[in-house]
Amino acid sequence: MRSELFSKRNAEIQNQDRWTLQSDKMLRTVITPNSPMIATKGAMVAYQGDIRFTHQGSKSVGQFMKKAATGEGGNVMRVEGSGEVFFARDATNIFMMALEGQQDALTVNTANLLAFDDSLNWEIKRIKGGVGAMVSGSGLFNLELNGSGTAAIACHGAPMVLDCSQQPTFVDPQAAVCWSSALAPQIKTDVSVGTFFGRGSGESVQLAFHGPGFVVVQPAENAVATAQA
Repeated sequence: MRSELFSKRNAEIQNQDRWTLQSDKMLRTVITPNSPMIATKGAMVAYQGDIRFTHQGSKSVGQFMKKAATGEGGNVMRVEGSGEVFFARDATNIFMMALEGQQDALTVNTANLLAFDDSLNWEIKRIKGGVGAMVSGSGLFNLELNGSGTAAIACHGAPMVLDCSQQPTFVDPQAAVCWSSALAPQIKTDVSVGTFFGRGSGESVQLAFHGPGFVVVQPAENAVATAQA
């Protein structure tokens, strides 16, 4: 059988590297019995070998309570076994973040998270915002990662990195991909009657960042989830 489909550029990149970008929109990972991975549900598009996907339990009582209250825990699964797993989400671009110690921490919008090394510590974090929580719909609960390991993050389009140390920075909650965990964003709202009757937009709610650190912004908004999995 002959087809342009079978050209070398579409073939699997075969190696033993833990993380390999098959393309800018497809990630190939290698799973071994001693190196499991944590992934968000819906991120796996294919796998080869003896791979198991199981619900990821909480590591602490506090984490369990947050998962129960927010539903975020239902989106996380443990990937273990021996083989290759391919991750992607909605043909978005993928980039890797390597964390290099306990003081190296990153907060990720779970809508943009694909997978991360099991060696990383993770915890659900809540952004305080009062009435902003009702208006923004999501983006209030995110995942903080720290330790030594790598995380794969999806981004709608080409990401932009903003330095928040020089002046206050305001980002649409659905466009904020990830940020330095040293930053403590607040919800800023511009609430009007039109907002509550569907005439407002994402511009009425922003995440406010200011301090030493960065925030990664994508040129599109994540879809606001209307139901938890």
